[in-house]
Amino acid sequence: MSTALPSLGFAGIGLMGLPMCRRLLAAGYPLTVWNRSPDKCAELVAAGARLASSPAELCAAVDMVLLCLADTAVVREVVFGEQGIAQGGRSGQLLVDLSSLEPSATREMAATLAALCGMAWLDAPVSGGTPGAEAGSLAIMVGGEASDLQRARPVLLTLGQRVTHMGAVGAGQVTKACNQMIVACNALVIAEVVALAEQSGVDARLLAEALAGGFADSKPLQILAPQMAESRFEPVKWHVRTLLKDLDGAVKLSRERGSATPLSALAAQLMRLHGSQGYLEKDPATLVALYRNKD
Repeated sequence: MSTALPSLGFAGIGLMGLPMCRRLLAAGYPLTVWNRSPDKCAELVAAGARLASSPAELCAAVDMVLLCLADTAVVREVVFGEQGIAQGGRSGQLLVDLSSLEPSATREMAATLAALCGMAWLDAPVSGGTPGAEAGSLAIMVGGEASDLQRARPVLLTLGQRVTHMGAVGAGQVTKACNQMIVACNALVIAEVVALAEQSGVDARLLAEALAGGFADSKPLQILAPQMAESRFEPVKWHVRTLLKDLDGAVKLSRERGSATPLSALAAQLMRLHGSQGYLEKDPATLVALYRNKD
């Protein structure tokens, strides 16, 4: 006997949320969507999703709510604001937050939501960018109760190739902070490398191929180095502002825990400098502009 799939709500139809929702619909999940700009939901509604007029309505209609939102402040507003998820939540429901947030804020919000309406919380930030969201190959790192993850795992495996339980609520966000420290520092050194090769008369377009399979190889190298070398910055697949937000969060976490993160702190300052020059909404491939000769 087949078991009916749980009904899902999804809030945040952006660069990552849209391809995630496409995959959920393709897998047959009944899907209700909400976004602050409803027009971004049009494609999904045409494909069979239902449109909710508020997060509260979204939550009231489904078994499980997924969030993919910009930052801690936005998640707090969507969950606890007027007509927020907490207004429509009930005991037995599950909130799965795919956003990248501050761990301490995640723990606080999870406790508040449970007290208000009995709704459980999983923090399940993802890594792999829009290509991973489109292919269903994301890495998903989860904090929360094991029993809650058991309920959510089939849904998450529709979105990702690997789901790892990292510990209690907040542990997923700590893991994502570690991920972003590696990604951001890697992106910055790749920009240095591309600029150095160019200024030394070496064809930087060959770097990714030349280093493939060696100790210097990485997904960021294979993706970013060719884009940087070719000055191919469109379409934007992710944003400088996102990396900066996550680096700032990682440095804040390190201060709270008394842990030294000097390289990530420097990376945050370089990312901030780049963003201040008009690149916050641009792709991180534009980081190469920090190091190229300006003449």
